[in-house]
Amino acid sequence: MTAPATGRWDTSYHAPVMVEEVVALLAGADPVLDCTLGGGGHSEALLASGSSVVALDRDEAAIIEARKRLAPYEASGRFLAIRGNFGEIDRIQELAGREFGAILADLGVSSHQIDADDRGFSFRPGALLDMRMDRRSTTTAAELLNTLDEAELSHIFREYGDEPRANRLARQIVHRRDRKPMHVSDDLVDAIRGAFGPRMGPGDFARLFQAVRIAVNDELTMLEKALPLLRDKLKPGGRLAVIAYHSGEDRLVKHTMREWSSSCICPPKQLQCTCRGKSLGELITKRAITASPEQTALNPRSRSARLRAWQSAA
Repeated sequence: MTAPATGRWDTSYHAPVMVEEVVALLAGADPVLDCTLGGGGHSEALLASGSSVVALDRDEAAIIEARKRLAPYEASGRFLAIRGNFGEIDRIQELAGREFGAILADLGVSSHQIDADDRGFSFRPGALLDMRMDRRSTTTAAELLNTLDEAELSHIFREYGDEPRANRLARQIVHRRDRKPMHVSDDLVDAIRGAFGPRMGPGDFARLFQAVRIAVNDELTMLEKALPLLRDKLKPGGRLAVIAYHSGEDRLVKHTMREWSSSCICPPKQLQCTCRGKSLGELITKRAITASPEQTALNPRSRSARLRAWQSAA
């Protein structure tokens, strides 16, 4: 694979991850479904490679920004943006009956969403605890932190934040919110330091804020539901590429793609095969592709990215 042209597809709105690697994996596919439009960097690169693109995003602001950027492609009929959740792709009327040569799902949050204090994804001082990817949703991070019981909060930080001392943080949040409801990023940062000590730093905050974001947007449940729906939207021989940033997401993608690639998924001790008896396709990436040192230097948020790809049976 050729070295990526780092930064080529970046804008002030978003710096997309592993663009050249994605284009190499999906080269020649048409049309392509970009499930997570964001700032439009991946879509633009795929359009420039010759593919036509249909793109989804839950965030209306992302769609508006990307449509400006990709207006010439939209005018020529090669690009279409739809507001929707790829976890509910079977309910999107514009996609009914359509199949795609390739599908891309970049599961990260856009740079713009992280940097915008009013979106509440950041732990910068004073940022609202919102974290909704789709503002039509009613549940914010503040509401979740102020209403879930200790056991539910502990589950979020343990499962989504890989935090072994999750009980301690959950207890600290419940204690603090009884005196003052959690409203801004400082409230959660203070609870983290109150639970674990003042030496907690940006890496810890990023991991635990991410855990709350995953819970607010029900991201793992949505991904688990979405993967077979996306697979069924592929043409024979079509390719699915997924970029994950969280260990739970990547684990789910890895295990799902491996299962699809197995000819038998019956329990190991079962004497006779009663499953489908054939694989649904094959892995393109035996191991996850990670961002190059050049990319991580340019975009530190790409350090945790893991790209995996799978191809359906012809």
